[in-house]
This record gives sequence, structure tokens and C-alpha cells, in this order.
Amino acid sequence: MSFEERLYQLRRERGISQEELANIVGVSRQAVQKWESGASQPNMDNLIAISEYFGVTLDYLLRGDENSQDAPGAQASQTLYIPYGWHYEYKSSTMLFGLPLVHINLGRVGLYRAKGILAIGNVATGLVSIGLISAGLLSFGCLSLGLLAMGALALGIVALGGIALGAGIAAGGLAVGWLAIGGLAKGIYALGGLAFAEKVAAGGAAFGHIAIGDAVQGAVTFSNHGGAALPASAIRSAILQAFPTIPGWLLTLFSSF
Repeated sequence: MSFEERLYQLRRERGISQEELANIVGVSRQAVQKWESGASQPNMDNLIAISEYFGVTLDYLLRGDENSQDAPGAQASQTLYIPYGWHYEYKSSTMLFGLPLVHINLGRVGLYRAKGILAIGNVATGLVSIGLISAGLLSFGCLSLGLLAMGALALGIVALGGIALGAGIAAGGLAVGWLAIGGLAKGIYALGGLAFAEKVAAGGAAFGHIAIGDAVQGAVTFSNHGGAALPASAIRSAILQAFPTIPGWLLTLFSSF
């Protein structure tokens, strides 16, 4: 009996469909169909998952060694060598806009790509994406690109990360954006330990047309060096006079610094 025949027999004896086995192993139904037809062979990770689910040894699964299957304690004493480059993939059968609702594609070695409404992978692209490299409406990862991006290096309309580059708001250790908030912040408006701004900057050291903080440099400055109180009403008036179109919430943020 060949491997594909044994796999088919085990599945039928267990009373499960190809799709159910695919979900258990973490592959597509088409992959199981190819295994049973002999068109392809599962990798070591999948073989291990199959043998553990059906309660048989790899020897029996691959070679049909009945002694390996029936010997008492054979399964418990078997040594399995799991390869360094493990891989797991799951793709939901539900589709939306031509994309799977959920696609998970992870592995230790290689750039495994996931693409779906919810995408989780080494490289992920989706409405919501999570991965080492991710791109999407909501993006989370080491390198993230999205409308809202969070990661070690984040680029987006709103970016949060160790290094954050945002077309709108950026917050992070190093932040660059229209409104930048961080240890080192640079933007049209900036708040941070060291803040550089084209218009209004506030921070420990602030440099801008209007600068607010301990060490300040600009056309209009407000310093709290030595613990001096900052005049909120004067700051508000100065900002409004210089930049009358500033958003109200941003005006409140700077005048209450």
C-alpha cells in the first residue's frame, strides 16, 4: 500500500473530510487532495502532524511498517527530528473581495507571505496585517506600512514606533511627521525631549518659530528654565497670532504644556 493509499484509508477510518484534515494540519484542502492523489508529498512538519493526529508512527505512515504501528509503546518511544525551518500555513475558505478572510503563513526560514483581510505572516499584506514586514490599513510589525502603522520602524498616516515616520501624527523614539512626538521629534509641530518644528515646538530643548520648554530658541520663546511657570494664556495668544488656522485641540495641547 502506498503512502497516498494509507493516508486515504486513515482519513476514511477516522470519518473526516479532506477539508477537516487540512484544518487540523494547517494546509489547504487542495494540498490534502494532492497528497491523496500522489501529485505531491507533505513536508516533514506536515508528516509529523498527520502521524500525531492518527496515532501512527512515521515509519508506518511512509512505509507501511505494521510493527511500528502495533508495537506497544512504539509511538511513545519514537524520536522525532523536527527540522529547523518549520512552516505553518492556514487559509480560510471564506473569501471577501477576492481575499481569504484569514491567511496565516509563518516560518522560521524564508519570507512566507500572507495576504488576506487579516494577514499574519513573515511578510503580511491585508486590511489588518501582522508580520515582520507588514502593510495594510492597520499594520503591526518590525517594519510596518499603513494608515495606522506600529512597529520598530513604522511609516503611515499615523505611525507609532521606535522610528516613526508619519504623514499625519508620528510618535516614537525618533519621530518625524506633521505632528511629531518623541525623544527626538521633528515636524510642522513637535513635542519631545529634543523638538524641532517649523511652527511650534515644545520640549526639554525646543527649536521653532514658537519654542516652549526649558532650553528654547525661536522667534517667540517661552522658557520654564529654573522651574518658572509658563503663561498658558500668553502662549495661546502668541500661537493664535502667528498661526490662526491651527486646530483647536493642538492649540490646547501646546498652551497647556
